[in-house]
Amino acid sequence: MITPFLTSRSSLAVVVVAAALLAAGCGGSSDDSSSGDSGGGSEASPASAWADGLCTAITAWTSSISTIGDAVKAGDLSKDTLTNAVDTVTTSTAMFTSDLKGLGRPDTEAGQQAADSLDQLVTDLEDGVAEITSAFDGASGITAIIAATPVLLATLATMSTQITSAISGFEAMDVKGELESAFTAAPACTAIAGS
Repeated sequence: MITPFLTSRSSLAVVVVAAALLAAGCGGSSDDSSSGDSGGGSEASPASAWADGLCTAITAWTSSISTIGDAVKAGDLSKDTLTNAVDTVTTSTAMFTSDLKGLGRPDTEAGQQAADSLDQLVTDLEDGVAEITSAFDGASGITAIIAATPVLLATLATMSTQITSAISGFEAMDVKGELESAFTAAPACTAIAGS
């Protein structure tokens, strides 16, 4: 049963949908206006700055990873393409988890719970990368590399679901609606909504 928190047209709900698009193999927006500007404005609250950083990180990761799904859907299963795909996952996820670790805790009543949730997400994503690299490490020829491709796609879908679940989980801890307000006020989250 979907609750009002996630059926509202808040930026938080849109972030969940954007993350879920990866699991469906959809490409992200090519408008990459996210990096570097996570401050928003001088009047941004610490909580909205935290939400802005999270949305910026999700947008960057989703945009990078979506190129893999696009290549596979187009039937481009060459050795170079799939090797580059693994490199993209490794590099992009390392940047993503580093960004998540740097966020700290939001300045809300549920801040520590939200930070703990992201810590667990970091662990899950790092495990996903390890699973992908393990599948491709022993694959040298194109046949072996193509055979490992389902692991890549399935793990990316799982990682996307883990992101979605982590954000959706904020609902239960956000008794005062502070996190939802923070996401609504965050410029990067508004940009996701606009795309």
